[in-house]
Amino acid sequence: MGVVTHQRYKGFNKLEIEGSDIIRSLPEKNVLFVSNHQTYFADVVAMFHVFNASLSGRIDSIKNVGYLWNPKLNVYYVAAAETMKKSLLTKVMAYAGSVSIQRTWRAEGKEVNRQVKMSDITNIGTALNDGWVITFPQGTTTPWKPLRKGTAHIIKRYKPVVVPVVIDGFRRSFDKKGLRVKKKGILQSMVIKEPLEIDYENESVDSIIEKLEYAIEQHSSFLKVIPKEELMAYEEENQKRRFRAPSS
Repeated sequence: MGVVTHQRYKGFNKLEIEGSDIIRSLPEKNVLFVSNHQTYFADVVAMFHVFNASLSGRIDSIKNVGYLWNPKLNVYYVAAAETMKKSLLTKVMAYAGSVSIQRTWRAEGKEVNRQVKMSDITNIGTALNDGWVITFPQGTTTPWKPLRKGTAHIIKRYKPVVVPVVIDGFRRSFDKKGLRVKKKGILQSMVIKEPLEIDYENESVDSIIEKLEYAIEQHSSFLKVIPKEELMAYEEENQKRRFRAPSS
């Protein structure tokens, strides 16, 4: 999969990376990467490339795909269970490392309100005990959505090293699923930031959520500085949601 997808970030488009030195300084396990989300799968695959290239000594680069001969395999990502069951490809990707969870707020395109499955939390903890876990706490590819508090509860319970990641350009270069190259020549970016300082015992869930929002640049204050096309895409998505919503 790595060989097949490499050209999506180092050929059709260019991936600009910052923070590979941080990746090399991390412990072997109990690391939680928290990121904004732009496509279903392209974001995760890009991180797989960046993490392994960084661990192989490359400095902010995924040049020369040889780093895949000895990859770090205990890298997992949190994904909605219903998404990972939709096709043969998603089932293969689930097998490659997803921690599938049942979303508490949305199912099959409809709004729901259900309790968190404790087995989902336990599975994420198991993955953290074994290696690195990538999560997208907004639970959607739509920007500026509030972060789900479950992420903060996981942080307080398992006390992982929390590494913020900020990505950009993926929404413009791929379709929503992240499987098809929509436009070539797009500059993609991935910034890996220093681990957050968190008081696991005394810091509140709301405080951790706000800290994460700032770290992955999804706090409402960032709306003032985002590109015009990003705002337009956000407004278009909101209009589609309002159109689909049933009348009261």
